[in-house]
Amino acid sequence: MMRIYFEEIDNYETQNKETEDKENIENIEIEDLEETGDIKETEEFGEEEYREYFAHYEERKRIRLKRQQRMRKRRIWKRFLCLGALCSVIGIIAIVRVFGRKKDREEMHGQQQTVKNVEQTEHNDLLMINEVQGDIPEEADGADSVFDAAGTEPDREKPVYSFQDTLHTVGIYSEEVASTHAILIDESTDTIVASKGASERIYPASMTKVLTVLVAAEQITEEDLDDTFTITREITDYAYVNDCSSVGFSDGEKVTVRDLFYGTVLPSGGDAALGLAIYTAGSQEAFVEMMNAKLEELGLEDSAHFTNCIGLFDEEHYCTVYDMAVIMKAAIQNELCREVLSAHTYTTKATAEHPEGITISNWFLRKIEDKDTGGEVLCAKTGYVVQSKNCAVSYGTSAGGTPYICVTAGSTSSWRCIYDHVEIYNRYVPAGG
Repeated sequence: MMRIYFEEIDNYETQNKETEDKENIENIEIEDLEETGDIKETEEFGEEEYREYFAHYEERKRIRLKRQQRMRKRRIWKRFLCLGALCSVIGIIAIVRVFGRKKDREEMHGQQQTVKNVEQTEHNDLLMINEVQGDIPEEADGADSVFDAAGTEPDREKPVYSFQDTLHTVGIYSEEVASTHAILIDESTDTIVASKGASERIYPASMTKVLTVLVAAEQITEEDLDDTFTITREITDYAYVNDCSSVGFSDGEKVTVRDLFYGTVLPSGGDAALGLAIYTAGSQEAFVEMMNAKLEELGLEDSAHFTNCIGLFDEEHYCTVYDMAVIMKAAIQNELCREVLSAHTYTTKATAEHPEGITISNWFLRKIEDKDTGGEVLCAKTGYVVQSKNCAVSYGTSAGGTPYICVTAGSTSSWRCIYDHVEIYNRYVPAGG
C-alpha cells in the first residue's frame, strides 16, 4: 500500500514538473524576444528605457521564483497530509481489531455462562419434578441431608473445576515465550490471568501422567503403597518399542507401588506408568476407561480424550492447555499426587536387581529452582512428542503466596520450555500477587 501511494505522488510531481518546464521555456522565449526588441529600442530611446526593462525583468523573475517555492511547499504539505491520513487509517484499523478480539472473547465467555445457567436451571427443574412425583434421586437426598440414616456423613459430589476470564485477563504476546499454547491460572480465585491458544487442541504427551497418577491415587490406599508389583517383559517391551522414557526396571523385578508412582512422574517412566495402570485396573485398556471417566467428572469430556496412560501420540489422545490446568488443580488437591509431583529426587526401594535402588529426579524442578520466577515452583510434569514438541505443566506460588498453575505446549526445546514458564511467571503474575 505504501509503495503504491509514493508511486502516485511521484507521477503527480513528474506531471507538474513537465508543465512548469514547458511554461518556463515559453516564458524564456518571450523574454528573449522582448529583450531583443528592447535592446533595439535602447539604441533609439536611450539608457533609461534599457534600465527600466531589466528592472521589470528582475521583478518578474523574483515573482516566478516565489511561485515555484510556494508550489514546492504545497507539494511537501500534501505529502505529509497524505502520510498522516494513511497512518491514522492504519491506527484505527489496529484499534478496531484489538477491541473486536476483546469483544469476541467477552461474548464467548457470556455464552458459556448462559449455557451453564441454562443447564443449572434444567437440573433444578428436574429435581422439582421428581420431588413432586415422589421420585427424588439419591443424589438429591444426599445433598439435602447432612447425615444419612446410619449417622455418617454421605459422600458429597466431587467438585468440577473451571476457570474464568476477567477484565484483567491478557493475551500472552511476549517474544520471550516460544510456546505456541499457554495459560496462567490464579489457582486461589480460579481466574485466567493470561493465555494463548488456551482452547485449541494439543497432544499432551507425558503431561498425561498427571492424570495417570491422579486416577491411580484415588483408587489406592496408604497401605497399598507398600505392596509389590512384578514388572513383566510385556511392560518393558511396550516401553522399548514405543521409545518411552524409562525408570530402568528389569524384567521380573518386584517393585513397590510407591516406586511406580514416583517412577511415573520424576523420570516420566513409561514402564512405571504402565505398571501402575495394570496394578490399579488390571489392564491399560480398563485404566484408560477410568481416565476418561475422570475427564468427564471434571467436565472436560467435550475437549479432552485419552487413549493411553503414558502420553504416546494418537490422533484421539488430545486435550487443551486449559484442560491440563484443570487436571493439575485436581491433582494438587490429592495429597499423594502433590507429594509425588513436588519431589525433586527419589530413590526406589532396594531389590535383587538393584541392591542400592534407582535414584531418579524431576529434571524440570531441578533446573527451574535456581531461576528467578518471582516466587517458587513447587510441582511440575513435562512432556514431549514430535507432534506437540516440548510441553510442561507447573504449580507454584508467587512472592506474596498466591498459588498459580502454568501450562505450555509447542516449545522448541526442553530448556526453552523451562524459560517459557520463567517468563510467564515473571511477566504476567501481578506485582505483589
